[in-house]
Amino acid sequence: MPTWEDVVAIGTKLPEVEESTWYRTPSLKVAGKGFARLRTEAEGGLVLMCGLDEKAALLESGDAAFYTTPHYDGYGAILVNLELVDAGQLTELIEESWRLKAPARLRKVLDG
Repeated sequence: MPTWEDVVAIGTKLPEVEESTWYRTPSLKVAGKGFARLRTEAEGGLVLMCGLDEKAALLESGDAAFYTTPHYDGYGAILVNLELVDAGQLTELIEESWRLKAPARLRKVLDG
């Protein structure tokens, strides 16, 4: 089961990621923009940015690791249950979330 510490370890391998806070909760940011946030609200979970099509596909997959709340309806973010998510898929989702917020110059650095 991945933890917030695992999320940080994955995220900080990406260019110019910093640990920060976002809505007073632990987060990861790139170029000052949040791309991962540990929720402490009643529903908990990890917030990751994603496209609306990807969000719909994750929710339609029936995988209990992915969910949403009305607050996130129509917004490109998926909630991830760290107790249920596959570590490999989590890594992919963190990188995709980073790509959505990172400036082009940093995406080029990552892509080599």
